[in-house]
Amino acid sequence: MNRSRIDALIARQERLRTLTRADIETMQLKKLNELLRRERARGGFYRALPARVESLGALAALPFTTARELAENAPGLLLTSQGAVQRVVTDLTSGTTGAAKRMFYTEGDCENTVQLFMAGLGELIFPGSVTMICMPFSGPHGLGELIAEAVQRLGARALRLGAGLSYAAYRDVLTHQRPDTFVGMPAQLLSLLRVCGRGSLRRALVSGDACPASVSAGCERILETRLFPHYGSRELGLGGAITCPAHMGMHLRENHVIAEIVAPDGRVLPHGAWGELVITTIGMEALPLIRYRTGDRTRILPGKCPCGSEVLRLDAVTRRAEADMLALDELLFSFDGVADHCAALRGGVLQISLRTCGAFDAARAEARLRALFPGRAIRLAAAPVQPDDAAFYAGKRRVL
Repeated sequence: MNRSRIDALIARQERLRTLTRADIETMQLKKLNELLRRERARGGFYRALPARVESLGALAALPFTTARELAENAPGLLLTSQGAVQRVVTDLTSGTTGAAKRMFYTEGDCENTVQLFMAGLGELIFPGSVTMICMPFSGPHGLGELIAEAVQRLGARALRLGAGLSYAAYRDVLTHQRPDTFVGMPAQLLSLLRVCGRGSLRRALVSGDACPASVSAGCERILETRLFPHYGSRELGLGGAITCPAHMGMHLRENHVIAEIVAPDGRVLPHGAWGELVITTIGMEALPLIRYRTGDRTRILPGKCPCGSEVLRLDAVTRRAEADMLALDELLFSFDGVADHCAALRGGVLQISLRTCGAFDAARAEARLRALFPGRAIRLAAAPVQPDDAAFYAGKRRVL
């Protein structure tokens, strides 16, 4: 088995001859102290932090950075000049009101992300491949654009499709463009496969949203191959961790991020324990974050990867705020006849609109839904999927 491509990427970017656990941690401590020194010198948001720590373990004594603080203090967190910023991504915080959360990226930040994407995509994309990219395209240095750049550098052809095409349009792409690789969100892939069939598709990279076991199993059963899950976030420069040939977790870009897993009370948990992912982005040029609470739930897998890499690996990642949607996806996509569904909470009633693409036992599904959400009023409406339909969600899936 080949070692994860992220090893070669980190070694090249950091000019390291070896990449043992000790090499990684020595490099991380050096970069962390350089970040602390720069933050202290500029007197910005992190001005009260020490200019130096003696070990990575000392990071646990520093305060957390929250999503609200990021939203309210973006100018004070920006470490470069405005002129060096190549891309600004704005998003609302998780609350219904509040400041917009903004992330800034330099050209170097975007280049690092492209190189990470190349390392991950290189496991399943080859020269001459045709890759359908079903992620959002939002202009220069956007997510879809960075993925397309990575695909093209690997010698493959990028089909810039976006996330909103109808099933008829996807079927036309499969018939006439004959892509062999898919890049997009997990439920979107399963929906496409169930409605349009596998066609020419053979491999898939999924990211951008949680991937329930029923969705993963459904995709792999139709594709007859393993999926390559990736993890990314705006705070990580859109790319954070990639899957290697062992398919045993996602390797972190550890030269750009120090990861911790913490309990609800903020205690740092050992490898193997589930908790909230906290990141310190030692490799971001424009807007590095120190001990940022992501709100994502995962764990760091203990030990060396079967591929031989000592780079840390994340297990499956979910958002605590989307637990109900994850449970709905897990249950409803376990029915082979389900193409897609949308959930909304209206007047205390959980309303589920469902599209079918084959035999579907609505009574059995309703019974399981009531067992999943005891005491909650549920209304389920199912209709056959139509060619002109598009996926209910163009982005992350959530109860509306």
